[in-house]
Amino acid sequence: MQTYAAVDLGASSGRVMVGRVGPGSLELTEAHRFPNRPVRVPEGLRWDILALYAGVLDGLRAAGQVDSVGIDSWAVDYGLLDADGALLGNPVHYRDPRTQGVAERVWETVPAAELYAATGLQYAPFNTLYQLTAARSSAQLAYAERLLLIPDLLTYWLTGEAGTELTNASTTQLIDPRTRDWSRDVADRLGIDLKLFAPLRRPGDPAGLLRPHVLQETGLTGPVPVTAVGSHDTASAVAAVPAAGERFAYICTGTWSLAGLELHAPVLTEESRAANFTNELGLDGTVRFLRNIMGLWLLQECVREWGGPDLAGLLRDAAEVPSLRSVVDAGDTAFLAPGRMPARIAQACRASGQPVPESRAEITRCILDSLALAHRRAVTEAQALADHPVDVVHIVGGGTRNALLCRLTADACGLPVVAGPSEAAALGNVLVQARARGLVGDRAAMRELLAHTQPLVRYEPCGDPAAWEAAESRLTGR
Repeated sequence: MQTYAAVDLGASSGRVMVGRVGPGSLELTEAHRFPNRPVRVPEGLRWDILALYAGVLDGLRAAGQVDSVGIDSWAVDYGLLDADGALLGNPVHYRDPRTQGVAERVWETVPAAELYAATGLQYAPFNTLYQLTAARSSAQLAYAERLLLIPDLLTYWLTGEAGTELTNASTTQLIDPRTRDWSRDVADRLGIDLKLFAPLRRPGDPAGLLRPHVLQETGLTGPVPVTAVGSHDTASAVAAVPAAGERFAYICTGTWSLAGLELHAPVLTEESRAANFTNELGLDGTVRFLRNIMGLWLLQECVREWGGPDLAGLLRDAAEVPSLRSVVDAGDTAFLAPGRMPARIAQACRASGQPVPESRAEITRCILDSLALAHRRAVTEAQALADHPVDVVHIVGGGTRNALLCRLTADACGLPVVAGPSEAAALGNVLVQARARGLVGDRAAMRELLAHTQPLVRYEPCGDPAAWEAAESRLTGR
């Protein structure tokens, strides 16, 4: 067996997981978990990237001797380096409001339809393209010699070698999903200098060796290679979907829900753009055709405002609330910013003429019904837009621990739901490292290994499909 460290950074916490892989064997344990607390400073909302890096070093120390290290994280955000390789300030958080109104300015130069045809990326106000446009007149960008996405920045600090991993680069809205290379025409028209980006890497490519001072600080014995993985955490999570065959949909759940299909080619139609589906890149030339849904962020923000009540008890109470009494659009960017989430959900219900949820259980049930409805809409529309029917929905990530959400998603989609693994991003990270060293075969072999080694729970659909149809009509007016 060989041992791999998977650094998996989420929007609210980071962890270093240790994976052990051998013939027919896959084990994952947690070495270290640490908070990811953004900081609001006078300039706006920022990531505390130094605290995250310290957490990574602590995690590698706790992991012990490993054969390789891989890093995945959230997408779109970046750090800027000067000519000496020094970081020019903490990276801006994607929830910072600096991109408000920026998309409209971009579309004056590259109309939205042309932008989608060139990059296949859904509209989201925080896409890297819009962030760079918003930062155009900033002193930091003027002095920057290099731009590194978050996992690439941490890899650079560990190894001294700069690269831009492709699956994360595909979320910048500057990659052509057909050529899997930069969309130079888009960048030129918008005045974005692609020389800021380091050379592209693919999952499985070598990303350097841990620097001597990193070895000293972590207690590891070199050489220890760092391997490029699917550095967008969703790319790693999709790689760890334990599916058999290709007729499946996936929902990667956590702070966000990413719901869609794994395809062999992008879908760049005007219908796909109007439905706000994105074409991000995955392993082995695949495309992650999906829609971003606000996800369990809605519940996380409510729980934070309520002072951290017992989540298990809250979900038990929510299960007793009548279903589909009130629903909101879980993809609405009105819910993007932090703060006052219970009141904002209540206001959305009031504005749409629905009963206003008042108790914590009612608000929780509204959120979970709304997420299941959004999952249903995404899975249904993805199949039609891609002409790719599915027989099962795989839920991976933190939401697999929420049995009520999994059951409601099965009911809403009218399809069996297979839930697990919960640590899909870390497992995908580990398996790409293992595959780079010849321990695991192709994606099918990776998924077969997952299906045989990870605990999975199957939920069969039940209930009244017409009730979900009615809730959809009530929400959309169609």
